[in-house]
Amino acid sequence: MSHLHVARFGAMLALVAMLSGCALAVRRPSVAELKYNPGRYHDRTVAIEGVVTSSWGVPLVPFRMYKVNDGTGEVTVLANDGRVPTTGARVRVRGKVSEVATLGGRAVGLHIQQRDVNFRR
Repeated sequence: MSHLHVARFGAMLALVAMLSGCALAVRRPSVAELKYNPGRYHDRTVAIEGVVTSSWGVPLVPFRMYKVNDGTGEVTVLANDGRVPTTGARVRVRGKVSEVATLGGRAVGLHIQQRDVNFRR
């Protein structure tokens, strides 16, 4: 095998490893999985897709909230940038999973801190 073939093979392996690492960086669990196993996803970036069931905010407060239902359950999303989708919008949200507290092994205030949101049709 020539040095050129070895170099190409090494570059190809590096590319595959990098792409697989990116795929693992953003998990796509269901909302039911987030609620069933919150410790596994705590402080990790996830992506969920679903329908906005409600949204609200307080004037002059820098964050807004909305709930997304993916068909397996509903989770609250906190949006710091003020961009909140309307009820009925189909969205894909990427953000970090967090909770207010854990009581008796159950997550209280489980939510996703929005990093970005995409509107789907």
